[in-house]
Amino acid sequence: QLQLVESGGGLVQVGGSLRLACAASDFGLENYAIGWFRQAPGKEREGVSCINSSGGRTNYADSVKGRFTISRDSAKNTVYLQMNSLKPEDTAVYYCASRVFGRLCAFREDWYDYWGQGTQVTVSS
Repeated sequence: QLQLVESGGGLVQVGGSLRLACAASDFGLENYAIGWFRQAPGKEREGVSCINSSGGRTNYADSVKGRFTISRDSAKNTVYLQMNSLKPEDTAVYYCASRVFGRLCAFREDWYDYWGQGTQVTVSS
């Protein structure tokens, strides 16, 4: 099966920045829609951002619009989530997910085929 690996999480102060990466092990990410989700302790997993297979369409949750940016680097077979102006409520485990040949993107979890195991983001206050 496709392997997705998240990286780039860590501890950051309020107002700081992190860049998360989602790398595919055995398939070109240009053929996948990629979604970023997060799950805080005691809460359900929620959609954060997504990008379709062509890279021409992106979506963001209202809570992160203007602060987060999703992008694709085809040469590195990696999708990034740049997170700026971080807030304590951004603290969560962040997951990337993929859907093969996804022309659209969505925050519906069951739309995706593969999931990574997550990377921890902690924003101190």
